[in-house]
Order: sequence, then structure tokens, then C-alpha cells
Amino acid sequence: MFRWLAVLVLAGVVGLGAVLGARLGTDPTLVRSPLIGTPAPDIEWPYLEREGALKLADLRGRVVVVNFWASWCVPCRAEHPELVAASDAYADAGVTFVGVNYQDRQSTATAFLDELGRGESYEYVTDSGSRGAVDFGVYGVPETFVIDREGTIVAKIMGASNFPLLSSTLDQVLAGRSPGEVVNGPVQREPGG
Repeated sequence: MFRWLAVLVLAGVVGLGAVLGARLGTDPTLVRSPLIGTPAPDIEWPYLEREGALKLADLRGRVVVVNFWASWCVPCRAEHPELVAASDAYADAGVTFVGVNYQDRQSTATAFLDELGRGESYEYVTDSGSRGAVDFGVYGVPETFVIDREGTIVAKIMGASNFPLLSSTLDQVLAGRSPGEVVNGPVQREPGG
């Protein structure tokens, strides 16, 4: 009896070790996005610095890069010039960049853009009530989603983007491929979150 009990305990420990060992080196708070391959949410965001709103569905026919960011987000500061450069580089290829300001104040978001610059073909919106973040399953910022011309989410970048990563991802999408998900560093939760 004791022998069978010892074998069962040992089997349980080995099984638990195998499960936990398979997760070593990964952040247990990161979950693969179930949105890859699904239609983008039908969202309308108010513009950050002008009247009116941007309806995501109106951008169908273009490749759309949706980047959730905030002025209090340290990695967002590092990635912003890279996003602006990619926006300028891909403007003639039919790519639209949408910067979604998340859990922030309009004044600090505008000051962030005043300091770091704005892309000429970049749309800046605000996510009042975080409805868009909920619909996209945003865990923290920065998170970037790429939507193909048919309105399907085909890529997600968690963590700060950079020009080579954005360029590679966009080249794949423009060629009709679905890059999937890339974890490129940690995301930052909202202050106090």
C-alpha cells in the first residue's frame, strides 16, 4: 500500500514539474491573443486633438496599425519615434496608424505629442472609458495590433515596437500573410493598476 502511495505521489510531482517546467522563461501574466484571425472590433474613438471621431470600420481597405499608448508609459516614450517613422515610411503603401490614448488625461497626452512629435499620416484618438482596450483585450501599454485590408486582426505586438519589427510585420501583412503575435518586452499597467 505504501509503495503505491509513494508511486502516485512521485507521479504527481513529476507531472506538476513537467507542466511548470514548460512555462519556464515565459511571463505567466501574458496570454496569447484570441483575437488573431478575428474581425477587428467595431469601435468609434473620439479624436484626441480635434472634433469628431474615427470609426475603425471606415478604414477597411487599408492596413491599420492600432497602438495603445499613454503619456505615463515608459516603453511608450521609447517606441513613439519608431511608430512615427514607420507611419511616414508606409503612408504611401496604404497603411494607417491609429494611436489610441489609454487611461490618460488629454493634457498630458497632448504634451507627450508636443514633446515627441506627431506622425503626418497618424490618427490620434482617445479611449474614453477604456471600451476599445476591453474590446481588444489590452493588458497594458504599449500593445500594437495590425488589421489587414479586410478588417481582420492579423498581428499583435506586446511591448515596445521598433522600426525593424514594425517593418517586418507590415511587409508580411502587405504580402497577404498573418504574422501572429510577438512579445517584444513587458507592458506597463496603468498607474495604481
